[in-house]
Amino acid sequence: MWQNLRGRRLQGHKFVRQHSIGPFTVDFLCREATLVIEVDGATHAEDREIEYDARRTAYLGSQGYRVLRIVNDDVFHRFNDVMDMILLALADKLPPD
Repeated sequence: MWQNLRGRRLQGHKFVRQHSIGPFTVDFLCREATLVIEVDGATHAEDREIEYDARRTAYLGSQGYRVLRIVNDDVFHRFNDVMDMILLALADKLPPD
């Protein structure tokens, strides 16, 4: 996914990866759109992880960021849909998590 986000390859939007925001490190960040993209693996389905993700999303929201969560499996099997979803979020037409 990084290969498609880096170097302003996605319609000129600048992304960074593994960026710290407060106590958290986010997977991908587009500062200009205040959009955080989190790619979640299988462990994010456990109750403990769901609670952690909710706290994390609330904190990021309190800092002015929108969070888009993408399931890891979708990156591998529905990549074009994932990229379309990111474009919608960048256009602010997709509600955050």
